[in-house]
Formats: sequence, structure tokens, C-alpha cells
Amino acid sequence: MLLLAAAPAGCGGSSHKAAPATGSAPGSTNGGPAATTTSSGGPGALQAEANSAAAGDIPDNQVFLVFRNARAGYSIKYPEGWAQRGSDADVVFRDKNNIVRIAVGAGAPPTAATIQRELRSLSGVRVESAPQSISLPGGRAFKVVYSTESAPNAVTGKRVTLAVDRYYLWRGNRRAVVDLGTPQGVDNVDAYRLMAESFRWR
Repeated sequence: MLLLAAAPAGCGGSSHKAAPATGSAPGSTNGGPAATTTSSGGPGALQAEANSAAAGDIPDNQVFLVFRNARAGYSIKYPEGWAQRGSDADVVFRDKNNIVRIAVGAGAPPTAATIQRELRSLSGVRVESAPQSISLPGGRAFKVVYSTESAPNAVTGKRVTLAVDRYYLWRGNRRAVVDLGTPQGVDNVDAYRLMAESFRWR
């Protein structure tokens, strides 16, 4: 599985507490999966839930806490009050259809070509940008943008389009993939940048 890392940034709340990574984590309040998986072993695409309540912008005064995952070897900031699901190598934070997933695993450093091949293997994904090599406080990274569409709402038939910023980070033989998903029309640019830039290998 891949891992994504980010380093600290300067927006959001100034109060930061530690949230321990435990063997089990509270379940998502929405009850459905946040992502699909792939046969290649990498993380699947994030998937919105059409029956979930609408998600809004993360407010400018949002308080962020620090999540420390000792077993997977990283830390990252996340918005206070968001539900956590999963532990160890695959952790998801979400508030309705605002979704953040961090997947960590062993593997060689990714390249633009391997990332493109992985994205082509994901069903229901529309790639919005090619992999871009960037520098984050947590190290070198690749960033790519993709979108997915939820299943239709059981009552209205409407679907939710999720826009996702995906970051690939690595150190030695460890890789991380960080997916930051938000419904189309919701502006979480600053908060998600803060989270990506807060990722640190431990």
C-alpha cells in the first residue's frame, strides 16, 4: 500500500493536541466505505456517499489536532471533531463527505509513470491533472488530482462528485498516499494544504 505525507502549514486553529493512534479507532458516523481498493495493492479511490448529509467548507477558525501514528511512523494534523476510522497503515478522517485518508506501506519511491499506471487501474476515476513533482516540508512528493462520482441517492437519484488531491510521499522503502477529498463546490483548499504540509515521517 502507498503512503502519503505532508508537513505543517500555517492556517487553521492555533490549539493543537495529540491524538494517539490506537489499535482500534472509532467508526465513521456515516457507516459506509470511504474508499475502494485495487488489485495492485495500492489504495483505491475515495468515494463519496450520496446519502450522507451535505458537507460544507472547513471554517477559517477550525482547530486542528495532531494525529501521531507510531506503528505506521508518521504524524499529521486533522480537524478537531472529525470521525476517525481505521488504524495503523490505513486511517480515514471524515466529516460527512469531507474525507481524508492516509495509507502507508512498503515499496520503492513512486515515479510519474507508476502513478499514472496506478490511476488507470482505478475504476470510476477521472484524472484531472498529471502527476506533478513538488516539495513539501515533509519531503519530496508527487501531487495528482482526480474525481469520482458516488452511487445515486436512493431517494433523489442525485450523485455526489468528489474532488480529490492525492499526494505520494516516501522515505527509504516506505511510501505514503494521502487523499484529501471534498465535494464539488466546497472550498477546503487552505485547510487541506495545511494538512498536507503537516505530514511528518517519524
